Amino acid sequence: MTNPAERLVDLLDLEQIEVNIFRGRSPQESLQRVFGGQVAGQALVAAGRTTDGDRPVHSLHAYFLRPGRPGVPIVYQVERVRDGRSFTTRRVTAVQEGRTIFNLTASFHKPEEGPFEHQLPPARKVPDPKELPTVAEEIREHLGALPDQLERMARHQPFDIRYVDRLRWSAEEIRDAEPRSAVWMRAVGPLGDDPLVHTCALTYASDMTLLDAVRIPVEPLWGPRAFDLASLDHAMWFHRPFRADEWFLYDQESPIATGGRGLARGRIYDLEGRLLVSVVQEGLFRAL
Repeated sequence: MTNPAERLVDLLDLEQIEVNIFRGRSPQESLQRVFGGQVAGQALVAAGRTTDGDRPVHSLHAYFLRPGRPGVPIVYQVERVRDGRSFTTRRVTAVQEGRTIFNLTASFHKPEEGPFEHQLPPARKVPDPKELPTVAEEIREHLGALPDQLERMARHQPFDIRYVDRLRWSAEEIRDAEPRSAVWMRAVGPLGDDPLVHTCALTYASDMTLLDAVRIPVEPLWGPRAFDLASLDHAMWFHRPFRADEWFLYDQESPIATGGRGLARGRIYDLEGRLLVSVVQEGLFRAL
């Protein structure tokens, strides 16, 4: 039986059914809708497969238009918008059962040396990931055992996630909490050496915890939920090469939540504190 990291690589390995058309699997899961990070990652694979491979992705902008159905294949149609001397642009439409569920525009940039370089340092110092418990360990510690559904999810989880701040379980613990969260993440196994796979795997991971920051001031992240959150759009800028099977810090915050929508932004750093990726996402939240 393959491990979760191998299953993620397999999930991102699309079937090409025409020159600019690809088909991706959508696993049959207990979720109400297809995980948005899966669709974004697969769409980016489709875009990258239509380039010559020597230009890494430098940005993507995407809209989640309809919820996808688990277990139903998704077709990705790629439009070759531009092939310039330094930049390549692709537009991808994800279709499921004849309906558009997702749009993505991705830009690829030929590597070049810039005349200068700078970076703001990380906002705070955090513990080393090896000093922190996994999510499953924190839940077991609190509940005494992992519920069956979470046990199944943990076995299939392609990323090791470790919260910098311990999980909050009660209304008292979230009182006066700021809308901020930080997690260490890495794939649970090797992802190979294709840079596009690592970029698409991190795109998958970027949708896993970002909207946590919106929820933190109003309800515990684990336990009974009072609100449903759904991704509306997603944007990423890739600054430096990286491997998604090595530890990266995902520092997240929500500057505003109003009108039924919450904005979240994240910065992804490596172990040395180098900024790798910037992320911004807006989510829709409604009372259950």
